[in-house]
Amino acid sequence: MATIDDSVQVDVPAQRAYANWTRYEIFPRIMQGVREAQPVDDRHIHWRAEIWGKDVEWDSEITRVDPGRRIAWRSINGPENGGYIEFVPVSPDQTQIKIHIDYEPGSVVGNVGAALGATDSYVHRSLEHFKDFLESVESEIV
Repeated sequence: MATIDDSVQVDVPAQRAYANWTRYEIFPRIMQGVREAQPVDDRHIHWRAEIWGKDVEWDSEITRVDPGRRIAWRSINGPENGGYIEFVPVSPDQTQIKIHIDYEPGSVVGNVGAALGATDSYVHRSLEHFKDFLESVESEIV
């Protein structure tokens, strides 16, 4: 298993950041390669993505929720992955978003990408895109 730990500070309250993270329909806009993140029920999400040029689908299960603070998940089929995201208040209008991901690269290309830091860069860019979204007017609807 490979591990990624990353974080970003955003200029929005923690509750707003958390609420927007649970808007799975925005994931294709903030995560390169994600085509769809469709809730199946309140604990399961079906994913469609392009990973290293290959179309992949899998389901994940939300394993822990601390409302407004933390969400943990694990895949239940498809690419093996799991982790958590935390929303830590820094001030009333600032939040530190921390993400931890454990994943199985699963292929020679995936192993090379992980070794070269491409997967880490992908996660960091996704956090930066989420930050941009959160700090835009669009996220204020939550």
